Order: sequence, then C-alpha cells, then structure tokens
Amino acid sequence: MNHYDVPRGIDVLRVFCGPDGRHGNALGVVRDGRGHPDEASRQRLARQLGFSETVFVDDPERGRVDIHAPGRRLPFAGHPLVGAAWLLDLEVLELAVGDVFARQDGEFTWITARPEWAPPRTLQQYATAEEVEALPAPPPGEGRLYAWAWEDEAAGRVRARAFPRRVDERGDSRSGGAGAFTGDTAEDEATGAAAMLLSAHLGRALNIAQGRGSQILTAPAPDGTVEVGGRVLMAARAEPRPAASEMTVTTR
Repeated sequence: MNHYDVPRGIDVLRVFCGPDGRHGNALGVVRDGRGHPDEASRQRLARQLGFSETVFVDDPERGRVDIHAPGRRLPFAGHPLVGAAWLLDLEVLELAVGDVFARQDGEFTWITARPEWAPPRTLQQYATAEEVEALPAPPPGEGRLYAWAWEDEAAGRVRARAFPRRVDERGDSRSGGAGAFTGDTAEDEATGAAAMLLSAHLGRALNIAQGRGSQILTAPAPDGTVEVGGRVLMAARAEPRPAASEMTVTTR
C-alpha cells in the first residue's frame, strides 16, 4: 500500500489543480481493468477507495474506459476523463455515450464533450462570491447543486462550489436534517461536468475557482460541445502488481 492507502496497480491523480499545484479532485485509475472484470467487483473497489470517482481502463490503446462512483456506474464525468486523458496521453477516449476528444496544451489537459452527457444539476447563481463561500456543506435541499457567482464577469471569472446532495435508494435526500447525508461526499472539490453545464448555459468561456483552490477552464464551441481543461498531477504512482510466481495461493 502507498501513502494514499490504495491497493497495488492503482494510480492516484489530482485533477483540476490550482495554479500553485495544490488541491484538485482525487481520482483513482485502475490501469488494467481486467483485474475487475464485472460491475460488482468494480463497485467493491470504488467503495473501498472512497474517491468521488474511479476509472477502469479496459483498453489503453483505444482509450476505452469505465467510470464508477461508490454506488453507481457513470456514463460520463468530467474530472475522471481529464485525468485519464492526461495519464494515457491519448487523443480520443471511448465511452458508451460517445467519443471524448482530448488534447494537451502546455500545463493543461483538455477534453471536448457534449453537455447533454453530464448528469443534470441545479445551477444556482448567487449575488457574490462571499455568499457562495458561506454556504454550509451541503446546503439544505435535494439533488445536485452547483452554486456559483461572478468574481469578475467581464473576465469570465467564477467562484463555484458543488454539492452532490444525492438521493438514496429509498428516495431520502442525503442533504442534512431529515434524510441526512450519510456517507457520500458532502462537497466535490472540482467537477468538470458541472463546469461544462455552466459554460454551455452562459454561452461563454469560463475560468472557475472551485472548492478550496481548484481551477477549471471551459470553452464552448459553435457545434454545441464544450471543452473542459485543467492541470493534472500524479499524487501516487501505481506499484506493480506481484507476478504470479510471487503470489501465495491459499485454499479453504
């Protein structure tokens, strides 16, 4: 186990780091998805790791990946795809919803995707960045919330925070108070999908400061797609899995 306390064969990245290289959203990447061949085993690992998302690489040459959050499989998510594009250094990632195009530009990794692939959420504007910063984690209410305010509207600078506020299988809101939040992330440090939705909604490029100090850049295109970009850093490099000759087999 490394200092992130993850099993062998798993990289840990920080995606959408700030200009100082700090913060960003932690992401687990399983480079060889064959070790977890079905959804049940992938869910067990996603829950064990506890990251907001974990990516399983099913074909590193074609860029075929599978994204899991604890409790559910995701057809699309922003920060896992930015992280996977950086790690695999590919121009295309294959998802069931469609191909995601990627590029590297200096210190930033970019993906291009369609906003309709992102899970729906409420984009709630506040009058000032200070109001966004003062919100409890999570605020009362149900459903995913992306709270935002302009820091500098002319420059496209936004202050944002993201709250999953998921609903469990019983239909109870996990948002505090009645149907209290029990186990899921109270606040997402950096959410590329939400940033993509906001950029499409406003129809302009954005420079978003989210969470404690993460940075997300966006740029909508005339064809309806949106580019989402940010810095990615390796937080923990995967230790090689033991060779078959080194493994101990036990039987009951």
